[in-house]
Amino acid sequence: MTIGNLIIIAGTGNKSGKTTMACRLIAQFRHLDVVSVKITPHFHETTPGLVLLYEGEGYSVFEETSHSLGKDTSRMLRAGASRVFFAKTTDSSILQAFERIYTMVPPGTPIICESPALRLFVEPGILIIMTSPDEYNRKDISRLLALPHVNSDLETLGKTPVLPFTFTGGRWDTGPDMS
Repeated sequence: MTIGNLIIIAGTGNKSGKTTMACRLIAQFRHLDVVSVKITPHFHETTPGLVLLYEGEGYSVFEETSHSLGKDTSRMLRAGASRVFFAKTTDSSILQAFERIYTMVPPGTPIICESPALRLFVEPGILIIMTSPDEYNRKDISRLLALPHVNSDLETLGKTPVLPFTFTGGRWDTGPDMS
């Protein structure tokens, strides 16, 4: 399934800059009422600000309502996302969780999703892989690296005032220097 209005952000591990990239994109395109999604395979305690929207077999979908906390989904709201969804899923329920969220998003709305595993099920308009030299909690993303993607890192992100992406006709695209 191809979803042109979707950007998926993956990373080589923790602290690679996935959420920082998501927040930069949200801020740059906030005038388009961007929706943000974070999908995690970790079933940890639900934090304040998350409102349960749906529970299915192997997943739960929440909407973030708090701008003031330090968690990633709160950061996305502060960056300007019109809505932020958070899903806790098993590996086999990632697609079902995303499909549930997708039904709550108006057609053609730009979506920015932090979920490397989702790319194994759908083809986004753009896949961004945030790389880090840090070996701490390194993830094996070799399957993703074989797919078309754009590389970035925190250093490059910090030196780039305007990210070279566009959203036109309901589809994300890369600028001429990123393709």
